[in-house]
Amino acid sequence: MKRAAPSSRTLAAKYGMLLAGGFIVAVVAICAVFAPYIAPYDPLALNVDHILEPPSMAHLLGTDALGRDLFSRMLYGGRVSLWVGFIAVGISTAIGLALGLCAGFFGGIVDEVIMRGVDVMLCFPSFFLILAVIAFLDPSLVNIMIVIGLTSWMGVARLVRAETLTLRERDFVLAARVAGAGPVRILWRHVLPNAVTPVLVSATLGVAGAILVESSLSFLGLGIQPPAPSWGNILMEGKDVLGVAWWMSVFPGLAILLTVLGYNLVGESLRDLLDPRLRQ
Repeated sequence: MKRAAPSSRTLAAKYGMLLAGGFIVAVVAICAVFAPYIAPYDPLALNVDHILEPPSMAHLLGTDALGRDLFSRMLYGGRVSLWVGFIAVGISTAIGLALGLCAGFFGGIVDEVIMRGVDVMLCFPSFFLILAVIAFLDPSLVNIMIVIGLTSWMGVARLVRAETLTLRERDFVLAARVAGAGPVRILWRHVLPNAVTPVLVSATLGVAGAILVESSLSFLGLGIQPPAPSWGNILMEGKDVLGVAWWMSVFPGLAILLTVLGYNLVGESLRDLLDPRLRQ
């Protein structure tokens, strides 16, 4: 009985982290989805009579150097961040899942070719690889989502491969082989459902990483181009007026921090709560 108390406290802490992260994620998602109904102003509307006004009842987060309402631009910028996060992670997860399943299940030359490709991709720092590709492309939202997705699948592939290597030796897979099931059916009906849990955790953490990458690209001028709002380019605009308009840097920075923190809390909590050793 004395040994059960630490595990109970650990589980309670993990559930608390999951609830806190889920609350942040839910608030950000609701604000982004319903931005057209929540935003009090047009995020692109200029108003030279209200340039760099501090937060007030009329403008909750103040205005920027062109008189645009910062609260409205933040709401629409959240839509961009979530689009990039989910689409980019969807692309990387699909690629990593397919390659990891094939490498772990078939082994041999298939495994060697896929994993050597993973090793080659891991030789290049992801962010600098993204910078190099974006420099030759039009910095549009679609291109950013595709490039981030195509350069961040390696971790998922290695994770799924490791899971598949253990699953392919389980009794239920051997029984399916004896029953005459083909490789595709075994992978789809038996291996994939049992390998998807760690992928879910990885995808949750990947959303946070994709949002950070998009914000960094926009801050450097290689992401979403003005006047379209994103948290990164709002932050870039704010650095030029930091001395007189602190709100231009503080609020987008806090939005990025809280959103990434929320997804990290959810991912870390799920990873620990789904760990069979912790449940035991």
